[in-house]
Amino acid sequence: MNASAYNLPGVTGKASAPESTPVINTAVADTGARTVAQVMAQTQVQQVMDALDRDLVGLKPVKSRIRDIAALLVIDRLRLNLGLAAQSPSLHMCFTGNPGTGKTTVAMRMAQILHELGYVRSGHLVAVTRDDLVGQYIGHTAPKTKEVLKKAMGGVLFIDEAYYLYRPENERDYGQEAIEILLQVMENQRDDLVVILAGYKDRMDTFFMSNPGMNSRIAHHIDFPDYQEDELEQIAQHMLNEHNYRFDDEAQTAFANYLHLRKQQPHFANARSVRNALERARLRQASRLFANPDKELTADDLSTLNAQDILASRVFQNTKG
Repeated sequence: MNASAYNLPGVTGKASAPESTPVINTAVADTGARTVAQVMAQTQVQQVMDALDRDLVGLKPVKSRIRDIAALLVIDRLRLNLGLAAQSPSLHMCFTGNPGTGKTTVAMRMAQILHELGYVRSGHLVAVTRDDLVGQYIGHTAPKTKEVLKKAMGGVLFIDEAYYLYRPENERDYGQEAIEILLQVMENQRDDLVVILAGYKDRMDTFFMSNPGMNSRIAHHIDFPDYQEDELEQIAQHMLNEHNYRFDDEAQTAFANYLHLRKQQPHFANARSVRNALERARLRQASRLFANPDKELTADDLSTLNAQDILASRVFQNTKG
């Protein structure tokens, strides 16, 4: 389908095959840097990497891969500063893993890194799902996809559960139309937009097998592992600290037991499940304190979650009997 029908700027005809001729990325200006340290000093890349380490527990293989990508971009920048020909990098990515493993957060940090190094005009991230791209009737998908792309230009487009774009079992589904538009823009305007696809690994693998054109445009595949129980406890502590809450000693033990049991149940969503569990614990704490209206509450009372607030969870009830 011809992209000119959608009035996509700079995109006409069918998507071309990936370029093999090295080209200089003129979007990155020579700032005079001749060392890695100088590039890092001129940008905030190190601060972004530090924030990634600070904000996300674990994920060592993911962080290592992001550092590798950042290193490649820094070296490419130094090459360009010296007038060396450099292949215009393909920066489209695929993040695979279970829910709550930090994919969206890493995508946000990646957008900041790309902006700091001059590979995208701004550091903004536009996060969407199939519903934001695909219409329900003829002629609806192209305008929706075009509007999303317009918002994302100059930054990063994050498509969560991207495999839902492709539904071959439904002949009247318009997801393929959105895929065709994305393919063209990912190739022809890759110097102004980075696309990150995300979802479960097995489903993304199937999606790429059915859409080889999409797979050929993804340069970086990064798998996000599930968190271990001790890492989930660290995440919980981080979330509590952010909102001036704490566990007492018994609550700390109870929450560790909660995580052990919850991980074995269906629909566990890593950090997302931790956040939901803490929200419910806060509700129980509030109800507990509310039930004693005449008690003068201290800052410690208001900020402490006790074992009762954790053990009332249905996770423990379901283990009885």
